[in-house]
Amino acid sequence: MTFLLSSENVFEYLERNNIYTQVGGYLGQKEYKIALNFNIILSLPDNRTIIIKQECYGADGKTTGGFLNEWRIQEFLQKFPSLNHLYAFLPELIHFNEKHSIIIFNYLKEHCDLIDFYTKNNVFPPAIASAIGSSIAAFHRATLNHQEYRDFFSQRRPDAPVNGGIPYIIRKFDRINPEVFGQVPADGLKFFALYQRYESLRDAIAELTDTIVPYCLTHNDLKLNNILLHNNWQEILEEKSSKHSIVRLIDWERCSWGDPAFDIGMLVGSYLLLWLKSLVVSKSIDIEDSLRMAVTPLEHLQPSIAALVSAYFANFPEILEYCPTFLKRVMQFSGLALILHIQATLQHRKTFGNTGICILQVAKGLLCSPEQFMPTVFGSATSEIMGLQPAFT
Repeated sequence: MTFLLSSENVFEYLERNNIYTQVGGYLGQKEYKIALNFNIILSLPDNRTIIIKQECYGADGKTTGGFLNEWRIQEFLQKFPSLNHLYAFLPELIHFNEKHSIIIFNYLKEHCDLIDFYTKNNVFPPAIASAIGSSIAAFHRATLNHQEYRDFFSQRRPDAPVNGGIPYIIRKFDRINPEVFGQVPADGLKFFALYQRYESLRDAIAELTDTIVPYCLTHNDLKLNNILLHNNWQEILEEKSSKHSIVRLIDWERCSWGDPAFDIGMLVGSYLLLWLKSLVVSKSIDIEDSLRMAVTPLEHLQPSIAALVSAYFANFPEILEYCPTFLKRVMQFSGLALILHIQATLQHRKTFGNTGICILQVAKGLLCSPEQFMPTVFGSATSEIMGLQPAFT
């Protein structure tokens, strides 16, 4: 039998599960707001706030079990105390109900969405990107080639979702057939028509995804909107002895044992989208002119992208010995991230216009000519980043 949380029964649920003892005592009257996907935010009398999420049920009365991975991360750190330092980069989970796919976190009121910080202020301090690179490196380095950790994430129920990490959906559309016509909107067919013209692009994606070798814990959905930034990040950074992290990595629903280059590539792609989505596009404007007229110039983002990768290498230098072509793969995965963004846009907004064409062109360059696109991505820091990286093979 399905059970659906609502504003009417959420208080009863919290009390029945003794959650109120974990979040500060008697709940009393609360203010709440309901968002999509059964997200409920409750303000507590002790000035604390919790966020309650319940996954939607499908037509078959089941959920996809996406919250299971959110819980598995917490369970993972509980089982291996030597990894406790990673808690500083995670959301604060206080309750998980697998049967009804309900999960509850402490709502981090002192944090904001990083994407909101960037878009509202239109400033991109490299120190923030550096903190992100260090945080991701902490997870990758701590779990690198650790068989016991890998075994933990491979132990799943037979009916639990298996998140392979790297989406393979693009490979399904190498050829247009009647099935595709029924799955994509008209603008989607425009995208696939362009995509099919670039045999080199399809080959690059196939080679990239076919050479994946999972060897550490990966998030697999590291976009800027899945990162929280502390409101007092500047003060925290000034306190050299502070053990607080200025960023939190949230939404671990797709995590798996995977390829670390995919995590960094997804983030680089997310930064590039700040530039590409700000383009001034028109049929009367050449793509080259559109790129130069961006509301958020790429030059404003390049220092942050360079800081992200430099901090990652500084905190995880072993990766360059283990994978000599790591940076090349990062560039290619950033191109794949752009194509995945196009697909998501087609799925939700059903549109593929001039901006999408520009994004596809940049994605093609990153996937097919990663070394040549380094100056585009890193700007003046290209030589410094390349100096850290072994020669491409």
